[in-house]
Amino acid sequence: MVTGFSLPIVAPLGPEIFLAIIGCAVILADIIWKEQRYVVPIVALAGSVATVLMVAKAHGLSFNGMYTADGFGAFFKVVCLLGLILAILMSLRHLEIMNVRKVGEFFSLMIFSCVGMMIMASATDLMVLYLGLELMALSVYCLVGLLKTDPRASEAATKYLLLGAFASCLLLFGLSYLYGTTGTTDMRAIADAMAKKGLTNNSAFMMGLGLVVIAFCFKVAAAPFHMWTPDAYEGAMTPVTAFMSVGPKAAGFAALGRVLMQAFPSAHSEWMTALIIMAFLTMAIGNITALCQTSIKRMLAYSSIAHAGYALIGFLPGTPEGVSATMNYLFIYLFMNMGAFAVIILLQYKGLVGEALDDYKGLAKSHPLAAGLMLVFMFSLTGIPPTAGFIGKFNLFLAALHAGYTWIVIFAVLFSAISAYFYLRV
Repeated sequence: MVTGFSLPIVAPLGPEIFLAIIGCAVILADIIWKEQRYVVPIVALAGSVATVLMVAKAHGLSFNGMYTADGFGAFFKVVCLLGLILAILMSLRHLEIMNVRKVGEFFSLMIFSCVGMMIMASATDLMVLYLGLELMALSVYCLVGLLKTDPRASEAATKYLLLGAFASCLLLFGLSYLYGTTGTTDMRAIADAMAKKGLTNNSAFMMGLGLVVIAFCFKVAAAPFHMWTPDAYEGAMTPVTAFMSVGPKAAGFAALGRVLMQAFPSAHSEWMTALIIMAFLTMAIGNITALCQTSIKRMLAYSSIAHAGYALIGFLPGTPEGVSATMNYLFIYLFMNMGAFAVIILLQYKGLVGEALDDYKGLAKSHPLAAGLMLVFMFSLTGIPPTAGFIGKFNLFLAALHAGYTWIVIFAVLFSAISAYFYLRV
């Protein structure tokens, strides 16, 4: 009798399986109720909300420990699902404005990308992690290029696909080095092999570690692997841009955090040095380049890059306090960033403004409520007290200071001050 797929084994995968079924149901609903446009988003929205409730109850190991439903993974799953729910709500009228007829494909791609993110958050085997990453990435590539008549969307999707494929190749190349030196792709087994064999002095092993870190830094848009972000954000539909700014980033940080803390704790000094450099470059490039942008979507794209640099700071100490600070920051970032995009979509729906920053001049007089909401979100993204963004950054910087990373915190505060110029310009 086959017992490998009995109910107790697949139970930790219940939310992912259920959401995948919802993704298929969305396509069927689009075929059956093609003239009733609101049936599809209702199915997608109800399924996403139900999945959030299922995540809270899912726990345990699955497939011989290759998949773990724990508190860490559950947190990032909820972040990704909340991003999906908010993106669905933003899309309800936006798809009509953009005359998108493939409603079923649109929502199913968003759902399947979220399934990939959830797999990334709980995978404890590097190959399972790769499968989740590719499911997420392929779905997002299609979402970016969904508007075939828009040359910007086609260009953005092509660039994103090519650079994403390159990052995937780097990840597989790195996994081959790790498997060759340890004989396993299980994160716990890799950590044990490091402790027993002293693999930090093995050049092939360190090459594999470096390639894996680079691949995941590409997914979170950390410099200098951020080149895809501005074009992808600008070319995609605004709800897709909002979803991309949160979902893939959260999944990438979940995967990066689990890999670094669970598979490579003995190599902390090595990967910490690399993360310090990338965090500094990410904050510098993101904030400084955003100063000269004239499009609000490109400005928020570079802002997203900068926030990836802030979030990386929490991983530097390699402590629960630092990881918790990053998790808290990403949860806050979910609402303040998607809130800003929601205001943009609202104004676009009313036909008031476009994507140029100059279109927002005089908004306080014509639409004070929208202007007030945008101001709150911009304050929060800047980190001005007493907003939630300030609390998130404060916890991040405090965790880094406790671990002795004073200089990177000083630079982070400086770059936050610089960001006030382009945020408050809106």
